[in-house]
Amino acid sequence: MEKKKLIRIIVPIFIVIVIAGIWIFKTINSGTTESITPSNNKDFVLETEAVDLDKLTAYGLPIIIDFGSDSCIPCKEMAPVLKTMNAEMQGKAIIKFVDVWKHTEAADGFPIQVIPTQVFINADGTPYVPSEEIDVEFTMYSSKDTGEHAFTVHQGGLTEDQMRAILADMGVTE
Repeated sequence: MEKKKLIRIIVPIFIVIVIAGIWIFKTINSGTTESITPSNNKDFVLETEAVDLDKLTAYGLPIIIDFGSDSCIPCKEMAPVLKTMNAEMQGKAIIKFVDVWKHTEAADGFPIQVIPTQVFINADGTPYVPSEEIDVEFTMYSSKDTGEHAFTVHQGGLTEDQMRAILADMGVTE
């Protein structure tokens, strides 16, 4: 008698768990649920055609966006650094590359004068302010309307050591 009661309780629970598992599996595989794990999320892929700062800052990670071109010599020299840093920083920082010769509209709203130019954004979505220990020349841009700090950029290529130092200064631990 006691076994029958136990079976009557366990069987429905088991059926509910199986149905829920099937639903979750189908939902994830159909693409209706966007995962936020870096390995399968396009927001963490290095190359992009457009930059959605609202979406990227929602991850709460420091962001470095490199505006360059696959055809520019200094950009080509920096490409391996970007690839390495993007691969190593998955889940710790967002490293993006935009080819502005192919996707000119992607640079709209950013202070890009030459390529390569990197834009640095803190995990909280504010412009990065480098500490004095960072031996890299940055340009700070302010909003014309409010005078508020709007962008921190570096013009030219960066070495892997410089990029690591900047990321550490932004609070990224390896």
